[in-house]
Amino acid sequence: MMDIRCSATERVAAREILGRLGEKRIVERIWNRDHTVWKPGPEEIANRLGWMDSPLRMAPFAPEMERFAGALRSEGFTHALLLGMGGSSLAPEVLRKTFGVAGGFLDLAIVDSTDPDFIRYNARLLGERKTCFIVSTKSGTTVETLSLFRFFHEKMKALLGKEEAGRRFIAITDPGSPLAGLAEKLGFRETFLNDPGIGGRYSALSWFGLLPAALCGIDPRKLLDHGEKAMEACRREGEGNPALFLGGIIGEYALRGKDKLTFVLSPEISGFGAWLEQLIAESTGKEGKGILPVVGESLGNPALYGTDRLFVSIRLKWEGAYGPALKRLEGLGHPVLSMEMGELAELGGQFYLWEMATAVAGHVLGVNPFDQPDVEAAKKLAGQMAGQYRETGTLPEETPVFEKEGIFVYGGPGGASPGGILRSFLADVPEDGYIAVQAYLDPCLETDRVLSEFRKLLFLRFGKAVSIGYGPRYLHSTGQLFKGDGGKGFFVQLTADAGEDVEIPGDGTPGKAAMTFGVLEKAQALGDRRALLARGRKVLSIHLGGDPVKTLEGICEELR
Repeated sequence: MMDIRCSATERVAAREILGRLGEKRIVERIWNRDHTVWKPGPEEIANRLGWMDSPLRMAPFAPEMERFAGALRSEGFTHALLLGMGGSSLAPEVLRKTFGVAGGFLDLAIVDSTDPDFIRYNARLLGERKTCFIVSTKSGTTVETLSLFRFFHEKMKALLGKEEAGRRFIAITDPGSPLAGLAEKLGFRETFLNDPGIGGRYSALSWFGLLPAALCGIDPRKLLDHGEKAMEACRREGEGNPALFLGGIIGEYALRGKDKLTFVLSPEISGFGAWLEQLIAESTGKEGKGILPVVGESLGNPALYGTDRLFVSIRLKWEGAYGPALKRLEGLGHPVLSMEMGELAELGGQFYLWEMATAVAGHVLGVNPFDQPDVEAAKKLAGQMAGQYRETGTLPEETPVFEKEGIFVYGGPGGASPGGILRSFLADVPEDGYIAVQAYLDPCLETDRVLSEFRKLLFLRFGKAVSIGYGPRYLHSTGQLFKGDGGKGFFVQLTADAGEDVEIPGDGTPGKAAMTFGVLEKAQALGDRRALLARGRKVLSIHLGGDPVKTLEGICEELR
């Protein structure tokens, strides 16, 4: 698993890069927790390195996770809903998608959206299934997570009564967080306190990633065993250290303009891409620099790619997927790094490898890979939008450049149709730029399908890397990169009318408008749009009306 294959050209480049890193004793200094590897001061570094030995420190808790899962099974629980965002939800999602659910264990679903249609979908069968809820947030203050908690807690109180409702909830958070206090007050079944020295996106091999996996019947011991093997490999010096090799190449190639890190994953582990996306984008995208992870993109004609790509293939050894296509990429001079996994449990090692490689890439880029300085801007503006709604009952309005039958376009040039405006807007994407689609839509299979087609058409027409993210989920993932990098992105924001809105319980104040999930979603979209514009980014917003799939299909037809 730790063997990284590449062409002779990349091998020569890697030796040069590793030589420089060796002269600076980077491996030794990282393991000595030396914050000067990244920045002169220790702020948001010294207290963010707990992930480095998490495979060892979490191993003694594996039996406790298995006992807890067994207790829930013995009481007849069949389902679990995880309420969380970003680092609190992505690792469990990867593991559930990859391993599925073992016989008799709990089926896990992730609720990481404020879209009312999606929330109603996940609430539809609560009375027919025995479901527990995992409220997962490091800070204990994440607005989406706490809003979702209030909604589902009210639902369970109505079904079971206050005391029994509390017993359906489990908290994963940091010691002393507001959520820890709330869990005690409301009688949660259990609260699991994570190491506060582990940042959210580095928390895969901690309580945040492992406990939800155990509820699905995934063996935490195997994941941690592979994590420990990767940890030992990452202590080596030189070419034998896979994280030093990987992080050095990724960081150095980004500085040379190959900053679109394109992942080619075996179908069985395709879910791993979303976790990689957050880790790399949020860790490297700041101070005018950044690496854009491109995940979920189908491999196209090698001749269509620009010179800004670095491809990384991770495949299962029993799958031959993408081999010939990767050979063609190499044949045209595109750099390709390849890794092989012998079993699915090696994802535990991949989690660790990429955490360490990202830390190394941060050093090469000269950024702190553990902070997220630009995330707060969108949160603050969304809060201002929500505050205005509470006071006036309306959100700020903007003047559209196009309006017809409930479909609106904001920003960009004028035009006779949304598709025509989009084409004109994206014609100005620079040679080394990228397109980011931010979909504040119901993340259902139909939306997935049409967004996938939309992405493919954008790539074929404009030849640029295309990132797709659901809002507000991407705010906790690629949102940092979009505001912190060198400004190469062109942003296409998609919104729609909610089918039926859902009120957020406990948010009402006498004399003020009650907040709903639909309003919160719109406030987050508007807040991020304004945060991007304030950073000088190019943003086109398309409101797709009451049938977003049909409207987007029409735009796809125009692109063809």
